[in-house]
Amino acid sequence: MRRRRSALALLTAAAALLGGCTADGHKDDPAAPKPGTLRVLASSELSDMSAVFDRVHKDTGITVRPTYMGTLDAVDLLARGRADGAYDALWLSSDDYLRLRPDAARKVVSETPVMSSPVAIGVRPATVKALGWQPEQVTWSRIAQAVQDGRLTYGMTDPARSNSGFSTLISVASALSGAQSALTDADVAKATPRLKEFFKGQKLTSGSSGWLATAYQRRGTVDALLNYESVLKGIPGLTVIRPRDGVVTADYPLSSLASTNARTREDVRKVTEDLRTDAVQRLITGTTHRRPVVASVPPAPGLDTGRRRELPFPGSRSVADGLLSSYENKLRRPSRTVYVLDTSGSMAGERLKALKAALTGLTGDFREREEVTLMPFGSDVKSVRTHVVDPHDPKAGLAAIRRDTDALTADGGTAIYTSLEKAYGHLGDGKDTFTSIVLMTDGENTAGADAGNFDGFHRSLTGTGRDTPVFPILFGDSSRPELQHIADLTGGRLFDARQGSLDGAFEEIRGYQ
Repeated sequence: MRRRRSALALLTAAAALLGGCTADGHKDDPAAPKPGTLRVLASSELSDMSAVFDRVHKDTGITVRPTYMGTLDAVDLLARGRADGAYDALWLSSDDYLRLRPDAARKVVSETPVMSSPVAIGVRPATVKALGWQPEQVTWSRIAQAVQDGRLTYGMTDPARSNSGFSTLISVASALSGAQSALTDADVAKATPRLKEFFKGQKLTSGSSGWLATAYQRRGTVDALLNYESVLKGIPGLTVIRPRDGVVTADYPLSSLASTNARTREDVRKVTEDLRTDAVQRLITGTTHRRPVVASVPPAPGLDTGRRRELPFPGSRSVADGLLSSYENKLRRPSRTVYVLDTSGSMAGERLKALKAALTGLTGDFREREEVTLMPFGSDVKSVRTHVVDPHDPKAGLAAIRRDTDALTADGGTAIYTSLEKAYGHLGDGKDTFTSIVLMTDGENTAGADAGNFDGFHRSLTGTGRDTPVFPILFGDSSRPELQHIADLTGGRLFDARQGSLDGAFEEIRGYQ
């Protein structure tokens, strides 16, 4: 299972915002924790809960201050002890993976489910009609058959970061293996041939549900999305189907952290109690498409009330991590990434040192079968070196990447757009890979093509090039508007290494590759 370090970068940013305060806070620090404010480490999809947070504050006087993070990253943060004193409560989509990690589970002292949402598939109505599906009769096997027949493609989030992706992976593996109880290693092995065929249909991957939805709508070439029902219901034009042979359901427990005091835990209890009142449960289901957990409140209109088998979570961490490793290195499409790296004169010294350290550290995260191109640039592209992480000898490819990284030198101007244009020529056909471009620069464009030239170049792209996102990293003296425009134009996302760290930004991008 690959390392997850993006959580540490986000924690660094949070620490900066908190001004280095302790769990007790300082009265002269306006960002320090205060009575009546809960610092909540929350799953990223809970960003749609602002209306609920406002209602809770009105009801209780307590302010919920969330920091959003992928569920598996958050569990890793807890296990490392990095959440102690920085957060008061935990609100993940599920605590199932947390329970498999005793070093994280002991950091939690209460768990109260607040709402629920099952894994589902959202399909374009025209595709549903073409497949002849009756939504209430669709099973995972029928979905797998449609993929195998080349009649269905889909997107899903990265299981190594997102609980929606992980829950989807468990649902598919359980159904296709015929497991009658919690998945075992034998079940995963049995299902592997069918899982390989199933994941040939995955055309989009993402570290967040929000970006996945945006990419799906932008491209218009993918037939379906696999995610939580609540996320899919928020995307116009999808027929949302819960496979009848079973799903994994998120129950969103709000939990106190063991590192907090009695006063803070009482605030968590008050917030939890308010969230489970009829009025707030109606607000939750009406605004977020999640299901209420109190019997007196019905689900919002449009949420299917038919029963589905609840698929169990793996019973051991070894099975869960083994399934993730299998997905990363064997089941999913391999990644093809061009790293466009600013090595202009302004990168000399500590900035180049930071870049080398980030890339060297990233080699421990590259997957088997992954194809990596390093393209350092100054006034123009300096070199193009491509390496493959061969499953039969992964160390050789990783060592070659580290050697090329160590050889980077800083000189010249900053030809951002010229270098990006050349990067598109090294993507390949993209038919069997997830392609992306990562741009790291510490300054504004000073040489070669300009923004207008690049806009025209991008409009002329077709096929893989047109659909390949650029993920710029804001670093040093680079221009946010310039890099944001590149991300928006290409369907990528901007990552900010100023608020965190350069290695954290590179690592967070991994969820999108």
